[in-house]
Amino acid sequence: MMSSLPDGFEDLRASAEAWADADPDPETAEQLRGLLAQAGEGHAAALQELADAFAGSLQFGTAGLRAALGPGPNRMNRVVVRRAAAGLAAFLAQRVGGPAQGAGTPARSAGEAENTRRPRAVVGFDARKNSDVFALDTAAIFTAAGIETFLMPAPLPTPVLAYALRALGCDAGVMVTASHNPPQDNGYKVYLGGRAADDAGRGAQIVSPVDGEIAALIGAVGPIAGVPLAESGWTVLSPDIAADYRSAVVGLARPDLFPARNLRIVLTPLHGVGGSTALDVLREAGFTDVTLVAEQAEPDPAFPTVAFPNPEEPGALDLALETARELGADLVLANDPDADRCAVAALDPETGEWRMLRGDEVGALLGAHIVRRLEAEGSASDTAVFANSIVSSRLLGDIARAAGLAHRETLTGFKWISRVPGLAYGYEEALGYCVAPELVKDKDGISAALLVAELAADAKAQGQSLFGRLDALHVLHGVHITDQLSVRVADLGLLDAMMVRLRQDPPAAFADSPVETAVDLSIGSDDLPPTEGLLWVTRDATRVIVRPSGTEPKLKCYLEVIRPVDSSAELAAERQAARQTMDAALEDVREALGL
Repeated sequence: MMSSLPDGFEDLRASAEAWADADPDPETAEQLRGLLAQAGEGHAAALQELADAFAGSLQFGTAGLRAALGPGPNRMNRVVVRRAAAGLAAFLAQRVGGPAQGAGTPARSAGEAENTRRPRAVVGFDARKNSDVFALDTAAIFTAAGIETFLMPAPLPTPVLAYALRALGCDAGVMVTASHNPPQDNGYKVYLGGRAADDAGRGAQIVSPVDGEIAALIGAVGPIAGVPLAESGWTVLSPDIAADYRSAVVGLARPDLFPARNLRIVLTPLHGVGGSTALDVLREAGFTDVTLVAEQAEPDPAFPTVAFPNPEEPGALDLALETARELGADLVLANDPDADRCAVAALDPETGEWRMLRGDEVGALLGAHIVRRLEAEGSASDTAVFANSIVSSRLLGDIARAAGLAHRETLTGFKWISRVPGLAYGYEEALGYCVAPELVKDKDGISAALLVAELAADAKAQGQSLFGRLDALHVLHGVHITDQLSVRVADLGLLDAMMVRLRQDPPAAFADSPVETAVDLSIGSDDLPPTEGLLWVTRDATRVIVRPSGTEPKLKCYLEVIRPVDSSAELAAERQAARQTMDAALEDVREALGL
């Protein structure tokens, strides 16, 4: 369909032509010129795409960068990545500083040398389109800026990069990945360590105000042609770094406490980079009966067998579940494409059907299992802390308190969970679990998969199932059921409009239970920094939280219903009552949003 050229098109054309001339990537430069030619002929789709690509600059935040690949300042491409790398290099120079000691320089004491050595960084990448290119550009810019730089030897999981950051004593880590986003996306995730972070944040993803400081320095980067790139000088790490990570994770298993290994496992990396690493970890830990889903075993940036490479999405585990049925498996484990998340499915003995467990269910099961490990080791004490995000279930808090452990709620994201002092275990409902903060100060789908296998094998050896273990927790602490409502939008302005609607006309009740607590999370508190979101708790303890997604154009609504249980005989009835309350609360949320 043809349309007339809009006002301002000549300015847009000039910006696009200048971008194409400066673009170091001939593929995106040619793509932009083709788009410009089509737009110049009045093609509506090309005009829209061109306008969006130059609608502004991709914003660097606590999640780094994440967007669709393509030309223009509002897309992921080599120009945007080089600017980000240059800004991050400038940040490290300001934060860490310190020239390297050269020939003829007077010798320094060990303490002085540590405080003045040049910054150190490690760069990793997954198997998405251009991930390796973006990583290499970053290494070249870091090296030219005087940063001692290490480059991962191959596409590897995000947890391996997070492990390497601390193992190598680096001040920063960059992971080029879009995690579980659609195939057309890529991203740029930043961690700080060493001298660039305080004790709480060492090894974790960045938080505010650091993201703003880096964004300002990115904005100050001049023309891309003036950003120096080294032709060599960085160190390509040997495969030993991945082997060291595997060995450290295998060491988490406790066969002395939980010796059972009779478990048939189906594993899928969903075309991502975690398959071989997760398989090796499980087998080296004694779980030898593991089958990879053949169609999804190898990395493939097209993700051909799934509509959306996120194990939370409907249909993502279909091939894994089909394989499990054929093999008579006990457990399905799935990692997202960069393997920092873990999905779990098992055969529900009540229905005889395979079912994926919710993140909150796995989070509670892992929490109870880690309590058992701590108690068996004699290390459960006031110093061990459990934590989960505020949108996750309150069940973990009950489990921790019953074991005499401290518990904290944080804002959404492992950049917050991992900063909790004394953290022994943390999780968030979006399939993220940190079972070994001393190894990876972030969610880690591979170490989580190992501990899920350990607890599932232990349950099987005792004639139990994961669902039976979950029932036992509900009898002890009450039925906790969670659910979500997500509203995907094409126009981000709609998210703001929905949040304004909720503030101006807040709901008075959910599922006929009056709201007794209403919190505007944007104000912040002594316990939580400000974040965009609204929280309500009703008289019967039903909780509703509404917030915009930090990584996708979605409004996300998180609901939890709790029902007390006096005995196992009442469990089924109380669970059914909780589900009815949840369904009514979901309908009230839809009405409040005007859906």
